[in-house]
Amino acid sequence: MPANKTEADTRIFIKMVADKQDWELNRDSELISILVSGLTVNYNRYGYYSCPCRDASGARSRDADIICPCKYCRPDQEEYGHCYCGLYLTRPFFATGKEPSSIPERRPEDLD
Repeated sequence: MPANKTEADTRIFIKMVADKQDWELNRDSELISILVSGLTVNYNRYGYYSCPCRDASGARSRDADIICPCKYCRPDQEEYGHCYCGLYLTRPFFATGKEPSSIPERRPEDLD
């Protein structure tokens, strides 16, 4: 199992992802704190940053689609301007000043 991560490590990770993908992070610092906390807990529990908005199994191969940034992130951004949990926003959506809203779940319920 990899070494435990701190919330500071996770903040660096999400910032690096956003920068690399040319995305913006949500403006809501309280939401960011909640998501960073969840990502950190999941990393320290499973050894990878699984999306805190979805239930992970603990099996990396089964959870590969929900490792941050998840495989649903880009399709959600293309359609709604932000990802499911609202962490990552497209630059055009960010520029509108709108808050991310609830969007439909793309992950299939039954992955067996």
